[in-house]
Amino acid sequence: MAETSATTGTGEPASRPSWKYIGPGIVVAATGVGAGDLVATLIAGSKFGYTLMWAAVIGCVVKISLAEAAGRWHLATGRTLFDGWRSLGPWTTVYFAIYVVVWGFIYGATAMSSSALPIVALFPDGPGLKFWAIVTGLIGLAFVWFNRYAVFEKVMTVLIGIMFVVVVYVAARVVPDVGASFAGLLPVLPDGSLLYTLGLIGGVGGTITMAAYGYWVNAKGWSNASWMKVMRLDNRVAYITTGVFVVAMLIVGAELLHASQVALTSGDRGLVDLGEVLEDRFGTGTAKLFLVGFFATSFSSLIGVWHGVSLMFADFVERFRAPAAGAAKTEEHEGAAAAERRQRSLPFRAYLLWLTFPPMTLLWLDEPFGLVIGYGVLGAFFMPFLALTLLWLLNSSRTPAQWRNGAVSNMMLALSGLLFVVLCVQQVRELPW
Repeated sequence: MAETSATTGTGEPASRPSWKYIGPGIVVAATGVGAGDLVATLIAGSKFGYTLMWAAVIGCVVKISLAEAAGRWHLATGRTLFDGWRSLGPWTTVYFAIYVVVWGFIYGATAMSSSALPIVALFPDGPGLKFWAIVTGLIGLAFVWFNRYAVFEKVMTVLIGIMFVVVVYVAARVVPDVGASFAGLLPVLPDGSLLYTLGLIGGVGGTITMAAYGYWVNAKGWSNASWMKVMRLDNRVAYITTGVFVVAMLIVGAELLHASQVALTSGDRGLVDLGEVLEDRFGTGTAKLFLVGFFATSFSSLIGVWHGVSLMFADFVERFRAPAAGAAKTEEHEGAAAAERRQRSLPFRAYLLWLTFPPMTLLWLDEPFGLVIGYGVLGAFFMPFLALTLLWLLNSSRTPAQWRNGAVSNMMLALSGLLFVVLCVQQVRELPW
């Protein structure tokens, strides 16, 4: 068992078992896995059975590498990720400014609708989708506005616990084929599976919230390199949990949908379809339990983005306002105090409002064509941007020599960057030009 997690009076790690203190990794994993990711995994399972199990495992390793790199940057340098990006040139500031505004506007509506879908399915005679979407958005706003990181982390842990238990339970109910699942660990590519394979490796849990991991590490109170061992354990536990979660969804797709050739609706509504399939197969109780898990999945993503991306935006504004010389290197390592200051800041709360109220207009309107294109392009480019800039930062003199990338880290980040570039090109090609 790893050591060094609880703090001493000086704020340094004390010699205690660290399992009890993990948290930021659970937060980033819960936020990154949304309803759309689960549907993509289900569809992969329904089309190819267990054949792509190996891709889900590799995807888990890729996410561990990316999140570890983001956390390592924050702890080793005492600087935030946006501070690092800014040191690479003004192009990063321009990209992030456009991205965070356009992405936040459309994501807000998507997250609220996704959280409302299972509620409408659970209470079909109640208010409609728009009502529940607005309610979930307002609850998310109030929760993040009035609570600090410690409470936020506890709630996220409960939500991912619900997600995990429900999905693993459903996977057990469909009775997985253990032999076929182990055979699926052998890398093969069936005809027509390339894009599904790339999506499984790069898509599940891969969003801007991976960049927020370092901010949550600091909010936890982990402020320097003495916390590196704790951060790495936290990250691995979180993404192994996510890996089990993804494998369970692949099993559901393979066993419940593949054999019977059931087709799901793409996007979040596919989980409502799955609820109906579960009801036919296992009864109302299992279907309702699954919808509760669906809600936990969607709402954890909502409040995770409301908190994490707002922290990033507050840091962006803080660095943008600061003189260039002052932003080049912070005098003290980032920690809980800086995160607390940002959570109380005007930019943090302004971005919370931006995520909540303007997107509500999209609940009544079809998404404007230009916004759809802009959102798709910017979103597709973010993961390559994250992987390749981390590769740059962690191999340069900006990072203390002992914490720079080794051969394995360089290989994983380079492969991640290449993977995300391929996915980016494909996503852009599929946009409704």
